[in-house]
Amino acid sequence: MNNTELRLKADAVLARLVGDASGEARLREDQWRAIEALVAERRRALVVQRTGWGKSAVYFVATALLRAAGEGPTVIVSPLLALMRNQVASAEQAGIRASTINSSNTHEWEAIQAAIADGGVDVLLVSPERLNNPDFRDQVLPELTAATGLLVVDEAHCISDWGHDFRPDYRRLRTMLAELPAGVPVLATTATANARVTADVAEQLGTHAPAVGSGAEAAGGGALVLRGPLERESLSLGVLRLPDAANRMAWLSDHLKELPGSGIVYTLTVAAAEEVTAFLRSQGHAVAAYTGRSENAEREAAEADLLENRVKALVATSALGMGFDKPDLGFVVHLGSPSSPIAYYQQVGRAGRGVAHAEVLLLPGREDEAIWRYFASLAFPAEEQVRRTLDVLAAADRPVSLPALEPQVELRRSRLETMLKVLDVDGAVRRVRGGWTATGQAWEYDAERYAWVARQRETEQEAMRQYADTAQCRMEFLRRQLDDAEAAACGRCDNCAGPRFTPEVSAVTLEAARGELARPGVEVEPRKMWPTGLPAVGVGLKGRIPAAEQADTGRALGRLSDIGWGNRLRPLLAPGADDAPVPDDVVTAVVEVLADWAKAPGGWSSGAPDARDRPVGVVTVDSRTRPRLVRSLGERISEIGRMPLLGTVAYEAGGPHGAPARSNGAQRLRALHGSLTLPGPLSAAVADAGGPVLLVDDFADTGWTLAVAARLLLQAGASGVLPLVLAVQG
Repeated sequence: MNNTELRLKADAVLARLVGDASGEARLREDQWRAIEALVAERRRALVVQRTGWGKSAVYFVATALLRAAGEGPTVIVSPLLALMRNQVASAEQAGIRASTINSSNTHEWEAIQAAIADGGVDVLLVSPERLNNPDFRDQVLPELTAATGLLVVDEAHCISDWGHDFRPDYRRLRTMLAELPAGVPVLATTATANARVTADVAEQLGTHAPAVGSGAEAAGGGALVLRGPLERESLSLGVLRLPDAANRMAWLSDHLKELPGSGIVYTLTVAAAEEVTAFLRSQGHAVAAYTGRSENAEREAAEADLLENRVKALVATSALGMGFDKPDLGFVVHLGSPSSPIAYYQQVGRAGRGVAHAEVLLLPGREDEAIWRYFASLAFPAEEQVRRTLDVLAAADRPVSLPALEPQVELRRSRLETMLKVLDVDGAVRRVRGGWTATGQAWEYDAERYAWVARQRETEQEAMRQYADTAQCRMEFLRRQLDDAEAAACGRCDNCAGPRFTPEVSAVTLEAARGELARPGVEVEPRKMWPTGLPAVGVGLKGRIPAAEQADTGRALGRLSDIGWGNRLRPLLAPGADDAPVPDDVVTAVVEVLADWAKAPGGWSSGAPDARDRPVGVVTVDSRTRPRLVRSLGERISEIGRMPLLGTVAYEAGGPHGAPARSNGAQRLRALHGSLTLPGPLSAAVADAGGPVLLVDDFADTGWTLAVAARLLLQAGASGVLPLVLAVQG
């Protein structure tokens, strides 16, 4: 078949894909060039094109042509379930049979594998995490790799440097690429990559460094790199600075109906998404939350509601990002600034794909940089922690599970697992059935690379500060950050065409927003199970914590990650903050929390049959960093509540050792066990009081300090322990 005939067939597939009954749909020349490289030339290609350019059309058309030529199914490595669902639906429009293997449909895997073997699947979508699942990697992947007709890596920017603490399994693709049979084409696609990221992706996919600029093409070693301009003619960018979180929420409520169509409101944290959703609903807006805390069914329902315009907006974290496809999405508003121009452009690219005009508005907040610092603190661990992990695995005579490894390494489970995935990609460890093993291969800690990544993050954060303050064209600014050589003034943004929105908010809405954000009180769930693996590190605790040794459900004034009390509490509890007596406004809010707690079902003044007894005293927890704050908080509660201050739970020999602030629960408990004690006078006072006590501390992170202190108080004779803290991390 010559290229003219192939082009005609490709256009016919496109017509089916886009639902063009007239058959007049035509591929653009740059789309055709990519398809030609994959189908006619069987090359590897990297396509960097703006959102809405039609990257999915390239791989679906190429799939149809390759399948018609007798080639095996296309395998698409795709990062998010939302993206997978959209791609399956798109494939079906073109008569392409698509299936997906991911964590939510394990019960279908066997049937899907059988369908692949029988030729009944044209496209298989897999999440990158599947590539490191032992059963999938060892049993499914080899056969799939041998049969693949086209490999597609979607959202390929995840392979780049920052992928080491985002989607490290993407980097495993290097192994899969090396094992593909000769002549199998490979397509990598992304819309959000500057020249640095593009070059990194190209290198890791085995292509050569790309050229830069509109329509740029780099060839070499059978590889093709196509990079186009990133202009989005439909987007009107703007920045609106407002005094505080209440003003931002009030502004959004007052102006949401004015924004075109339906859209997305992005927040930086789960807590903020939930706060904003609750407030907008209370103001009569049809919105839904979409976060990493949402169940799969809730996410699917929220996506469907937005696609069908049953809601005005989804209030979302970055969990709703890559691949969500709603062509008529009319706006994207950010309550808080992402830390990177790449992340920001990727998220705003959800809007305006199929409409002539979409509003994009950034409402930066004073809490943004604190949130950036928090997420930056979760980067690749220090060498000492990595070496400790490797030593533990090397000394084991069998695979070590994550729960068993956690007590021996000072990392939280999610961060520990991410680190192990990187080590797995690097060949130092291997995930097997039952856990992880050391391979014995030499491994070097690439401190220079990790420091370079940290510097790149700082550079990108500075770029976002400049974006918010710039007087030049905002679209041009973003395009230059993405190394778009054709960047030019857009004529549409607030700096080019003048502001489209004013900062005014109604007094009534602002008062309501302030009331919502000022409402104190968050439940603190007690620990109910001891961490696994404690006996192996000399702590004789395991299984369920007996009910008689558990704290009650406690209360916190707020979450550090929210935009209400979080903004007030972060400076108070920040590392290095002055240790001073608790401020009056915080005391007032704590008293309100206690009053609401007392009236709640089961509370001591609720009047319910199961109401617990009123607390008979206050106990504080010794603090190494904020002793004046915690002591004064206990004293004020004691004075206002007319309850005696019974004493302080103390640390022996200066407190727990080897338990960094962000260590995992098992490490924290290991350090606390035998170190946290009740002084004799406190133990006697608790026994004499003979009732429930309020246990007061400044901050709950892992929750184990409260759990151990409560256990000691209950063993000393307290009939119940009610934890009260200023803040929780969640």
